[in-house]
Amino acid sequence: MARIVGVDLPKDKRLIIALTYIYGIGPHLSKKIIEELNLDPSKRVKQLEESEIVSIRDKVRTFKVEGDLRIEAVQNIRRLEDIGSYRGRRHKLKLPVRGQRTHTNARTKRGKKIAVAGKKKA
Repeated sequence: MARIVGVDLPKDKRLIIALTYIYGIGPHLSKKIIEELNLDPSKRVKQLEESEIVSIRDKVRTFKVEGDLRIEAVQNIRRLEDIGSYRGRRHKLKLPVRGQRTHTNARTKRGKKIAVAGKKKA
């Protein structure tokens, strides 16, 4: 089993798909890494040789992935909250940040409303 930057890649997946299991590597970057290393994208992870795994590991280390990327994302949000920007306030209030409507939607962010007992309609 190939372990790259702390992530175990699924051994039965194709290499181009398996690399996307690493946080910060999407399909485009996965394809770019494979092309630069002259590897076969349809090759399964279990078919990789140790030298190929080492070369992939070295290439992935040049990018900001996993923990470093997660920390940076949290710091960016915290910075917005600290300076008191509109986006920062929306993050603090756990509301949608990018202009979506909240009157009827945004259940995931706002949560399910609970009925108040004893409240009658006029």
